[in-house]
Amino acid sequence: MDSLTQAVLGAAVGEAVLGKKVGNKAALWGAVAGTLPDLDVLLNLLLDDVGALVFHRSFTHSFLFVVLLTPVLGKMLFRLYRTGPATWRDWSWLSFAVLFTHPLLDCFTTYGTQVFFPFSTYPVSFSSIFVIDPLYTLPLIVGLFLALRKRPEAPKRRLANYLGLSLSCLYLLVTLVNKTIVTATFAEALEQQGLAYQRIATRPTPLNSLLWVAQADDGDGFWVGLYSLLDGDRPIDFQRLDKHQQLLDGLTDHPGVQRLRRFSRGYFTVESIDRVLVFNDIRFGRSDGWLRDEGAYLFSFHIQRDPADTSRVTAIEQIPFTSSLDRTTLRLLLARIGGR
Repeated sequence: MDSLTQAVLGAAVGEAVLGKKVGNKAALWGAVAGTLPDLDVLLNLLLDDVGALVFHRSFTHSFLFVVLLTPVLGKMLFRLYRTGPATWRDWSWLSFAVLFTHPLLDCFTTYGTQVFFPFSTYPVSFSSIFVIDPLYTLPLIVGLFLALRKRPEAPKRRLANYLGLSLSCLYLLVTLVNKTIVTATFAEALEQQGLAYQRIATRPTPLNSLLWVAQADDGDGFWVGLYSLLDGDRPIDFQRLDKHQQLLDGLTDHPGVQRLRRFSRGYFTVESIDRVLVFNDIRFGRSDGWLRDEGAYLFSFHIQRDPADTSRVTAIEQIPFTSSLDRTTLRLLLARIGGR
């Protein structure tokens, strides 16, 4: 999830664990600890674009990292507030709870979180919530804000924070239910339209869990469609995307290309633009939200051979100029969410 959400979640969890004993310090250090796993992006300067892509959400998001860092962070906080009422065990429990919930929440997004690293690099991804979703974050913010205005020992303080956490957790469960419903709906629509496929992936569109996109893989390409839970009996229109895997012939043994293919889990297309190969990871969508025919893929890489050494290949990430929602796309998105 986004950094703000992780910080607020860490603060809310910290408050729930230790707020009664240490007051606002629990929320403060919960917010700090909640952002620590995402500091892996600082190593991006030492990695190439593909390496940074794969390294993110690996070691610092693993259960091993949680186990290793918990006693260290607990000890540091205990020494900082040695004269306070909280013990080393109290601060360690706060550290564990915050560090554990960070990767757990990330597992609900599309990117993939290597929680079992280094024993397994499998990226856990439920793909039930968009990386930024106000309906998840706002209850946490409101509950925490109301809680921190009360005295540490006040029952209403704990109630407000618990309520915010409970509503956010309930919303996560709702996104899983929504995913089950829309996946079945997409599968039925594909069957009714006679569109064969081998596997299907469904993901929420930006900022909501009502409008979903499906990508049905038939081996040579994808059938991509949108469906809102407010669509009613509206038929689903699918558009065709060809993979063009043959454009990678001669490059499939290159480590960078192999890592891109593994990271995308096979949900990719390849284009040749001005004699440059472009690798698109379609899981993260396009800048037009699949609502128009002019969007740029949000995760796209130029694959180039080194002129001095043709056996060397580089993959350079391309950031689209229209990577954020413009007014037109946002207006279309809101209308489509509402079933229009």
